[in-house]
Amino acid sequence: MLHHLPALRENLHANFVPGASAALTVRSGDEVVLEAADVSWGLEPPTTVDAPRRKFEPRDPAGHPARDRGPCLIGPVAIQGAQPGDTLRIDIRAVRVSDWGWTYAGRGMANPAWNSAVGVADSPLTLLRWRITDDAHTPVAISDAGDRVTARPFPGTIGLAPAPATGPGPAEPFASGWVPRACGGNMDCPLLIAGSTLDLPVMVPGGMLSAGDAHAAQGGGEVAGTAIECALRELRLGLTLLPFAQTGRAAPSAPRILTAPDAAGRRRWATLGFGPTLDAAAAMATSAMLDLMAEHLRRPRAELLALASSTVSLHITQVVNPHVGVHALWSGPTGVDQPPSRA
Repeated sequence: MLHHLPALRENLHANFVPGASAALTVRSGDEVVLEAADVSWGLEPPTTVDAPRRKFEPRDPAGHPARDRGPCLIGPVAIQGAQPGDTLRIDIRAVRVSDWGWTYAGRGMANPAWNSAVGVADSPLTLLRWRITDDAHTPVAISDAGDRVTARPFPGTIGLAPAPATGPGPAEPFASGWVPRACGGNMDCPLLIAGSTLDLPVMVPGGMLSAGDAHAAQGGGEVAGTAIECALRELRLGLTLLPFAQTGRAAPSAPRILTAPDAAGRRRWATLGFGPTLDAAAAMATSAMLDLMAEHLRRPRAELLALASSTVSLHITQVVNPHVGVHALWSGPTGVDQPPSRA
């Protein structure tokens, strides 16, 4: 069954809230189409760095921080029967963005230490405006300075609600929409284009899927702090629940991506890691990849690590979020371009 979740007030929110009510409930095997404003709730591109622009209203960031203070997301979508320990498989079938986009760089963007290290700490906030068009059937983003970039649109944020935090002190009322984590979120991974498949671990009943932060294009790192930021016109997803009770396989420890086919028709697996440092993110991505390789090859972990030295490549996903990201990409033997059996 096909469901459509439009960008209406009741469907838009800024963060992941464990226990929030679902905007939509679907069954495993259903397809959903999502839409949203840009990451800053914008309905049109900025004209200058200081000029006001039309944004989605009504919002009350001070009175409703969980709902309105943070990136613009659509959802959450509950998957009937999903329970912690299950896996949600998300087939990204189409990503359409607005015909405009923008990128900011300079003072106020990214981490101040990062801006200082790359020599823009004293640079004023700078804006590139983009027009996204179709050039000979190839989507292209053209900046107002004449730059041309091949468009490969994807959702910068896609994830499930995390389990409520435990420990001393009061429970946090929501999980920040700016932070990537083991169940997804603001991953900013440019592999998540149409044709890719994302596996996420379910951590709360229903899974509670949200997405947004559409990018027309982004390089590894998202080094300016923003990519080509756009409104999300259509994110079409196929949702399949892989219940632990039926498969007997534990949910992945971190997000997994089966990439879209390359020019030769080959697909590869990627695992994502996040942490306060690139070392921590790289270790998480590599450990998750060894888990995946073990499912395919069923060999000792140290032996798989030795194999990974020749067949796994680490890539910087992004360096701008509160937790930075690394993804491990496996060019493995014949057969790894299919999901491991869950039967």
